[in-house]
Amino acid sequence: MKILIDINHPAHVHYFRNFIKIMETKGHIIKVVSRNKEIEHYLLKKYSIDYIGRGIGKKGVFWKILYLLKADFIIFKIVKIFKPDILLSFDSVYLAQVAFFTGIPHISFDDTEHATLEHLLSFPFTKHILTPDCYTKDLGNKQIKFNGFMELCYLHPNYFTPDKSIFTYLGIEEDEKYVILRFVAWNASHDVGQIGLTLDEKRKLVKEVSKFAKVFISSENELPNDLEKYQIKIPPEKMHDALYYATMFIGESGTMASECAVFGVPTIYVNALPLMGYLKEEKEAGLLFHFKNSKGILEKAIEILKIENMKEIFQNRREKLLKDKIDVTAFMVWFIENYPKSAQMMKENPEYQNRFK
Repeated sequence: MKILIDINHPAHVHYFRNFIKIMETKGHIIKVVSRNKEIEHYLLKKYSIDYIGRGIGKKGVFWKILYLLKADFIIFKIVKIFKPDILLSFDSVYLAQVAFFTGIPHISFDDTEHATLEHLLSFPFTKHILTPDCYTKDLGNKQIKFNGFMELCYLHPNYFTPDKSIFTYLGIEEDEKYVILRFVAWNASHDVGQIGLTLDEKRKLVKEVSKFAKVFISSENELPNDLEKYQIKIPPEKMHDALYYATMFIGESGTMASECAVFGVPTIYVNALPLMGYLKEEKEAGLLFHFKNSKGILEKAIEILKIENMKEIFQNRREKLLKDKIDVTAFMVWFIENYPKSAQMMKENPEYQNRFK
């Protein structure tokens, strides 16, 4: 089987890297196309995944439309030469539109309910859309739900083992408390109208949290001089080790917030929009605390940091959250290998996925 995968975000590398390795071991031929907006290409190289670049893209409506046409054309040419059996992505507008012109089925994963523009441009041309069962939108007959989170594609115990060498990278002792702060750039199409924490609010957060634990900052935008000394300086592929051992996470990134919740790390998530389904489930499990702005964040952070048996409490909550979740990568391998029969099987018997626990 030939499969073309489109990568549009660093998280997508993690979603598909274990799938790619397993499928290639089974003799399937995988080709990857990738944007290079952030560290997508760095991660693909780090995980020894060959790829074809499709450019970076620019800000502004005119340039985004121009890039859409350019990326569609690049992928279309690749498809005509490679002749894949299946197009696979995490809600790739480009792959979906190429699927329309070529007639090749596009299978998409999605967990971001408020990515309305992307959905408008991709879902009409997508054959099946696989979402976590906590997804709050009804996508009709195309939708197939699975009992898991996208983060379990790479953080499931079958694939992830934390590496304690991260403490050497961080320059701290293993028993030293530390908090990771994550600030985003708010330039995605579904971030319109969002501003996140102000610079003064970030400064206050760093100052007060530093009284209880060492602070590391991960930021998409350049930090001012006074905050630069807090910037986390580790290889990007080591970030999950840093998150795993963190005492707490405070940030504006939904992906990192979910990763920490999956690890059982107390998570404070800042976003003005209603929670996406998977974050809502993690909140209901007592692992994630949602704030629409800075009001109350500091008080909640200090409250949690003062809990004497905090780690034990949150690890118990984690076990309950993940108890019935499936190995999403194993499910993905089965679904793609047996497609389209697998889609019909999931429609008729959704419990079949429990074989992948």
